[in-house]
Amino acid sequence: MFCANAILSLAVAFSTAHGQELKQITLDDVIQGFFYPRTVSGVNWMKDGRYYTSQEYDSESKSQQVVKYDISTGARVETLFNGADFKTNEKPFEFDGYSLSPDETKILLKTDEERVYRRSTIANYYLYDGKEKKLEKINGDEKISYATFSPDGERIAYVKNRDLYYRDVKTLEETRITSDGKKNAIINGAADWVYEEEFMISKAFFWSPDGRKIAFYRFDETEVKEYNMQLWGPLYPEDYRFKYPKAGEANSKVSIRVYRLDDQKTIEIDAGTGPDDYIPKAMWTKDPNLLCIVKMNRLQNEMEIIHADAQTGKAKTAMKEKSETYVDINFNQEIIYLDNNEGFLRTSEQDGFKHLYLHDMNGRLVRQITKGEWEIDQVYGYDPSKKWIYYSSTEKSPLERIIYRINLDGKMKTILSPGDGNNWANFSPDLKYFINYHSSITDPLTVTLHTTTGRKTVKTLEDNARLKKTVSEYAFGSTEFFSFKNSAGDTLNGYMIKPYNFDSTKQYPVLMYVYGGPGSQNVMNDWGGTRDIWHHYLSQKGYIVACIDNRGTGGRGKKFKDEVYARLGELETQDQIEGARYLGSLPYIDAARIGIWGWSYGGYMASLAILLGADEFSMAIAGAPVTSWRFYDTVYTERYLKTPQLNPKGYDEYSPISHAAKLEDPYLLIHGTGDDNVHFQNTIEMTDALIAANKQFDLFIYPNRAHGFSDPAAAYHLYGLMTRFVENNL
Repeated sequence: MFCANAILSLAVAFSTAHGQELKQITLDDVIQGFFYPRTVSGVNWMKDGRYYTSQEYDSESKSQQVVKYDISTGARVETLFNGADFKTNEKPFEFDGYSLSPDETKILLKTDEERVYRRSTIANYYLYDGKEKKLEKINGDEKISYATFSPDGERIAYVKNRDLYYRDVKTLEETRITSDGKKNAIINGAADWVYEEEFMISKAFFWSPDGRKIAFYRFDETEVKEYNMQLWGPLYPEDYRFKYPKAGEANSKVSIRVYRLDDQKTIEIDAGTGPDDYIPKAMWTKDPNLLCIVKMNRLQNEMEIIHADAQTGKAKTAMKEKSETYVDINFNQEIIYLDNNEGFLRTSEQDGFKHLYLHDMNGRLVRQITKGEWEIDQVYGYDPSKKWIYYSSTEKSPLERIIYRINLDGKMKTILSPGDGNNWANFSPDLKYFINYHSSITDPLTVTLHTTTGRKTVKTLEDNARLKKTVSEYAFGSTEFFSFKNSAGDTLNGYMIKPYNFDSTKQYPVLMYVYGGPGSQNVMNDWGGTRDIWHHYLSQKGYIVACIDNRGTGGRGKKFKDEVYARLGELETQDQIEGARYLGSLPYIDAARIGIWGWSYGGYMASLAILLGADEFSMAIAGAPVTSWRFYDTVYTERYLKTPQLNPKGYDEYSPISHAAKLEDPYLLIHGTGDDNVHFQNTIEMTDALIAANKQFDLFIYPNRAHGFSDPAAAYHLYGLMTRFVENNL
């Protein structure tokens, strides 16, 4: 799955005192995150529900710490770990993340983390004993992944070189569970590339509730073809080869296995999976001998929830769901099991909007809990003592996310989050408290601690008051929502950023920003980030920046999202063209000077817009674009287009490569050669097609950079490059 926008997509309107001279936003401000809000991160709740811990930097000792806080007062209680107590070469011990043991006497600290792909990492892990004040490395010379305490706290499981292991916490003795792990062949306990990217699975093993078993994925990627990237730098550039299943090609063969600690035996679950089936989710139920496995067919229009006996490996289908398009479990296929085998909660779009359903353990529907023309966004948990379900939804507006609770019987729905705009939460394990993260177009991030009973605000953890004052001193424009009807009669939502000194009697050029991929959203009542600060930087130069969510985007139900099924690019591009036409009809916009830019799916959209909408668009920037869906992965592409064997027209008719000869206006192609997601191959093939059509265009290559640019030097160069292109061509 693409990254729709690594940074959120709305900004803010601030008024300033009469006569105040406003400061100008610079590219340095954009890249260095000068306007990025402070947050509260690294929060872990403690088991008794009264305390939580946070990873913090102590300026006095110049060290990282794990600090314990009292929930009821927000007061600091004690420092559980201080990096200053363990120095190496005069430097305090540094760590990238941590987790507490179940009895909270030990801490597992992750250090020297290296990113592999979007969600996968390898790292060194250290075990800190709070009673003995001892810090000990657990992984030797080789880095490991996903080290996780067992529920009883006696062992730590992890993946090393594609095999699954665990260590005894007391003795640190290592036990090897699997031994067939091999690069580009077999993976145990971690996901292959496409499962990591599209099903959001990286750690692929799970302790049973009693800590006596480990369920894990096994991927056999032997038949998956390799993609080859060159890594530039050495005298002879190196080849980097990894398994990447492109649309229509072979996937990994996936199975679920269970290792039993008691007899050190491993069994395979008989889930009835064939070579073209997916297992996008596996988890333990409340029963330590019962697994839940979600299985899908390759076209992802059939889904089964399967219950499997972890002792025998036998499995039975509890329920099935089918769709004429696809069953959407991509982001939040929440399944929550109730105590005492009373049943399970899940989300489904079966009535046209994503809602909550209650089933018994045999899969029979007990009731639909939420209803309406709005969607569940995220389910946070279920409190069995009070039968409350906690979730966020679009009930107020598709542009907002509000946090609610509702009873298991579908009654007594209550709003919990403070204020309009967008909210997400971090709930305590007992669901008595939650940390709320709130922002809107007029308010940067505010982080507050609340009770769920009585809905009391315990403490404001971060108000970003300094940022609010700073922004008021700069030339930020105003952000306004708008909507219009396309030719099909659909109402499309958008926003525009007007210059701070906007004059309605003048005409302004417009740069449209687009992502537009299935289920994504850019038009939301939320605070912005790097890309939006750049948009404000452009607005102070006299540009209006606008964004429109086309058909296929999320938050508005299955019908709106599924309109683009089997014909990606057609309706989305039509909506962006009609959006440009609508903007050009406004008296303060120069219809002859409308450009468009986007990254990833947005690069695909920007390419199609400049090729098919030459009458409306006068320039385009396409960053890391897909130029043929034949080059992208199986799971994402086939979900929306079926396979190329079944739907060749859907793959080729709206490929930018097929329309290269229509280019008439300035077009900038940008790509990193180390992009493991949308391969550089896309830009190479587009370049070749443009050359064959004798079309002039601009091309910029970033050596070894991945799909998103993480290093400041590349980011600074990128935004400078795009700024100059906009100024020269719009």
